Amino acid sequence: MSLQRLTALRALMASQPKALAAYIIPTADAHNSEYISPADARREWLSGFTGSAGTAVVTLSKALVWTDGRYYTQFEKETDAAIWTLMKQSLPDTPSMEKWLASNLNAGDVVGVDPHTMTREEWTTLKNGLKKAKMEVVPVEENLVDKVRVQLNDPAPKRPSNDIVPLPVKYTGKKAGEKIQELRTKIAEKKAAAFIVTALDEVAYTLNLRGSDIEYNPVFFSYLVITPTTVVLFCSHPLSDSVKHQLSEEGVELKQIPYEEIIDTLQQYAKTESSGECRPMWLSNEASEAVHRAASGVGVLDKPLDLISEVSPVALMKLVKNEVELQGFRNCHIRDGIAVVRFFRWLEQNVNETTISEVQAADKLLEFRKEESDFMGPSFETIPGAGPNGAVIHYSAPRSGPQHVISPKHMFLLDSGGQYKDGTTDITRTRHMSKANQEQRDAFTRVLKGQMMVGSALFPQKVKGNVLDSFARKALWDVGLDYAHGTGHGVGHFLNVHEGPSGVSWRPYPHDPGLMPGQILSNEPGYYKVGDYGIRHEDLVEVVSVTKDSDHPRAKNLVGDYGGRGVLGFRTITMVPHQRESIDVNLLDDFELNYLNNYHKKVLETLGPVLKGRGLVKDLQWLERECQPIVRA
Repeated sequence: MSLQRLTALRALMASQPKALAAYIIPTADAHNSEYISPADARREWLSGFTGSAGTAVVTLSKALVWTDGRYYTQFEKETDAAIWTLMKQSLPDTPSMEKWLASNLNAGDVVGVDPHTMTREEWTTLKNGLKKAKMEVVPVEENLVDKVRVQLNDPAPKRPSNDIVPLPVKYTGKKAGEKIQELRTKIAEKKAAAFIVTALDEVAYTLNLRGSDIEYNPVFFSYLVITPTTVVLFCSHPLSDSVKHQLSEEGVELKQIPYEEIIDTLQQYAKTESSGECRPMWLSNEASEAVHRAASGVGVLDKPLDLISEVSPVALMKLVKNEVELQGFRNCHIRDGIAVVRFFRWLEQNVNETTISEVQAADKLLEFRKEESDFMGPSFETIPGAGPNGAVIHYSAPRSGPQHVISPKHMFLLDSGGQYKDGTTDITRTRHMSKANQEQRDAFTRVLKGQMMVGSALFPQKVKGNVLDSFARKALWDVGLDYAHGTGHGVGHFLNVHEGPSGVSWRPYPHDPGLMPGQILSNEPGYYKVGDYGIRHEDLVEVVSVTKDSDHPRAKNLVGDYGGRGVLGFRTITMVPHQRESIDVNLLDDFELNYLNNYHKKVLETLGPVLKGRGLVKDLQWLERECQPIVRA
């Protein structure tokens, strides 16, 4: 099927007004979403590769996908190696997409892209790289993969338009009208005509609304344009009375325009502004090239308007959680911890007595989460990697065909999360189903040492997250091991489980404003032995200010505050113990051993009374056993 689809795409490429030597198919939708709806899954349909990150390039003779280390094993399993070539972008000798095109095409060649699926930053990098090679990048307004799907009688599914629900201020901590007023103040400071909100989670955050148009992500397809006097929502969903009532109560007067009219309306805004003050439009540099072109009036003005294109102010607003949001995160992690503890007790009790598949395990965990208050669904597809599947970093257990059974001989990696009205969770725990061998215990402990080194670190306020990445890897690097993914990502508040612009990675986040109190990040080092097992330990952590008197394991040793910059650290909010039997105590120093025991003590003190109050005696007994102090032999 992949060859048939490529053949049809190449025929369309050749028939364009300017014949295309290459066509680029990014993963992203028109909102630069990391996770997309089936309506936008063009790269997946064309290649068969289902990973959430990757860009396909099709020339007349080659088909390639650039993706990162999380997906190398998955790519090789899912695609036809005779047709598709994997470009391992994590490796230093892998050329960037624009460099590869410049080297493999000819001067004068034309490269096409749907401008709705590429950000202005990406477009500019590609354009400049190809210009040096005397090549041209052109916008292809009607997506060629969509056209191929129609030709082959396999059209893309209809774009979702599910119900939008209000999220009350008791969860958000700030009214939508206050957020809009803050943005209007910034618009005035920029002397801009308007701010265009294009990211779906930013629209949801600004308006205190949530949806379900993209699985696991509580967002809805929309754009938002805020001017000094108006708020315009581009959205084809009907707004319920409860949504309208909350917007009114929170001081928002809203005009609604159909979703599909965003480009035409922005062009009209540009024409109107060009005949008046000619103020620039303000938008995120991660907005699509199509929106940038429309906002400046390309195609309708002889002289396009200037634009202010930079990190979205909404991204920076929602990055730092208010106290209501932070308390919600702490609370939902207690409930989520209860569900995960109950699951592992159930799994341990039953894995030797009955057949349990990875899919059954994921479904059972979901049953436990559904019993917790304010649970709205998983925050991503659960990753239940047993044995060699644990080494597939973003593994997806197939629901059709033969089911992979969790064996008592397996190391089992479970990466999962929940969406709650008061927060979002993301946790990974790795447990051997009987007894880990020495090699596995060594790797398990080294990954845990890295997680504790990050979790206990002190650092200056506003330091970039990538500075902390090496802490997580040191114990692995000491013996020549590593992992091919970042160490931490931001997390939204009942929003996307992966949230920028901050993070902790070996590669700097390009727009990281620096760490500040009130941010929520993941802390998730790992190690993966392909074909055998995988290990990852993941907690969510809250960035907190630290003084000598703070409740932090390294606070008492402080003698300064980085010259007045302020000291920050992390507070772990995930509440699930690590498997004691898989830890090699001889690899832990005294600080690490004390840190781990104190963490387990806190988990037991936090979850124990809840389990007892709910009469979950067996779960409480399991937790008490798992949280016993670890001592040296």
